[in-house]
Amino acid sequence: MSGAEKKNLGDEKMTESPNLLLFRKWDLSGVEINDPGLKTVISLKKSIMPLTFGRSSLKRFNKTEVNIVERLANKLMHFGKKYAKNTGRMGGKKTRAINTVKAAFEIIHLKTGKNPVEVLVRAIEHSSPNEDTTRIVYGGTAYHVSVDVSPLRRVDLALRFIADGVKESSFSNPKSMEEYLAEHLIAASSNDPTAPSVKKKNELERIAQASR
Repeated sequence: MSGAEKKNLGDEKMTESPNLLLFRKWDLSGVEINDPGLKTVISLKKSIMPLTFGRSSLKRFNKTEVNIVERLANKLMHFGKKYAKNTGRMGGKKTRAINTVKAAFEIIHLKTGKNPVEVLVRAIEHSSPNEDTTRIVYGGTAYHVSVDVSPLRRVDLALRFIADGVKESSFSNPKSMEEYLAEHLIAASSNDPTAPSVKKKNELERIAQASR
């Protein structure tokens, strides 16, 4: 093979866009988002390691471009005090949070045989509330009024409910956090009302419905 032929072959290989597998194992191309309201705010950007080093942290609304798996890992880092983020045993430990998600995905695949990213997307769809309440003051009296939730906040709340449920279940418990996370995502993906995140979502919507 001549030098020119080798160069052409190398150029062809460079132009090919390989299918990047998450953790070198899970394909994101076949995962679909069924909820039409969440299609623009759940990112399934292909990457081997969901790690952006906070490039979008100071850009408004740019969290929609961050892979949903990385956003779940970010929420898992809030295993500290109830009203203080990034404190305690998981504060700032991004690699540990990503390894936790990776191990939970392996458990999900062993238990269900499904793509764990698809299970995560279904869990978020079933854990994201459509209604919430806000407090308004009118004439010196405070009222709680039902309001619609924006798509971006729906995903934020769903991830928070999932992370909080795992935190409360695994704290001071011999069972590992990875197992709790896997069980939680499997239950929430099937819209099980006993899943902590689905239970929290139903409770929030019930309060909002009573405040209409």
